[in-house]
Amino acid sequence: MTLYAAPDFDQHEQVLFCYDPELEIKAIIAIHNTHLGPALGGCRLWPYGTEQEAVYDVLRLSQGMTYKAAVADLKLGGGKMVVIGDSRQPKPRAFFNKIGEFVESLKGSYITAEDVGVSVENVTAIREKTQHVVGVPDGFGDPSPFTAYGIYQGMLASVAHQLGRPDLDGLKIIVQGLGSVGYNLSKHLHKAGAKLYVYDIHQPFLDRAIDEFNATAITDREVFTKEADVYAPCALGATLNSETIPALNVKVVCGGANNQLQDATHGRQLRQRGILYAPDYVVNQGGLVCVWYETHKKPEHLIYQHIDALKDTLTEVFALSEEEHLSTAEAANRIAEKRFKPKKRPFHQTIGL
Repeated sequence: MTLYAAPDFDQHEQVLFCYDPELEIKAIIAIHNTHLGPALGGCRLWPYGTEQEAVYDVLRLSQGMTYKAAVADLKLGGGKMVVIGDSRQPKPRAFFNKIGEFVESLKGSYITAEDVGVSVENVTAIREKTQHVVGVPDGFGDPSPFTAYGIYQGMLASVAHQLGRPDLDGLKIIVQGLGSVGYNLSKHLHKAGAKLYVYDIHQPFLDRAIDEFNATAITDREVFTKEADVYAPCALGATLNSETIPALNVKVVCGGANNQLQDATHGRQLRQRGILYAPDYVVNQGGLVCVWYETHKKPEHLIYQHIDALKDTLTEVFALSEEEHLSTAEAANRIAEKRFKPKKRPFHQTIGL
């Protein structure tokens, strides 16, 4: 299958395949759309099973960043970088220097940041070779606390809409994935009085959540079958699919993972089951908002003000979904596409006599 025929290729403006045999780097940078501004999206280091899996991920993630920037009302486009590798295996500084060189070769059309498997320290090494990077220590640093704050606000809005509840006190919430975003989200939820059920593939992350938040560990199967009020996917994408949705025993889905729906049909499937889905790129925009404000040297309190506005966006999404009988994902897409797709200019023809 060619790249152009790939089901996740969505008129991407540019896809760059990067390779360094000495450092054993295989990376892909995808730029989806730059109509509103330069493409911004993190660099993800992940042990993909095949190169095709990496292509699939980078195309979906970069597309999602375009929609996220548009719905967050930022003058940015969507891009992403994935690097095939295991972040648990130590990498020399030269490894991330080389990634910086790849980013620099695009002359500012793509701006990178940290993502899964990439730390603030790694980003510092990337910046040694390019200025087109955000989320650095002398800025706001790790943007995941801002992402988590936005998801928490989105969950409050979703629960209010679906359950008529003004708070999360006493609600049962499943958190899948306890990395930076999932951990910081769990902090908010615990403070709000929620009962947490948690899952992660890394035992130390589970132990920390059990100790700090009085959480209950569950199995990977229980993530999709346990009775609860809210499911918060905060790991990798595509966890909402034809196998898991029929098993879900929750009323709301609101989490930080990107591309939670395997495809568009699954948004409709959730709607048919009466499960309210808070579109991922609406509620997890906080990190992107953070790094945008960092590049413009704006104060931190403005970031929180901007993120708070996502509750109004969700209200608009839920209303459009109900009015037009759309899934919430389709409703969010309509709102985003109005913002980033170029308006067609009327055709005028002048005939000289």
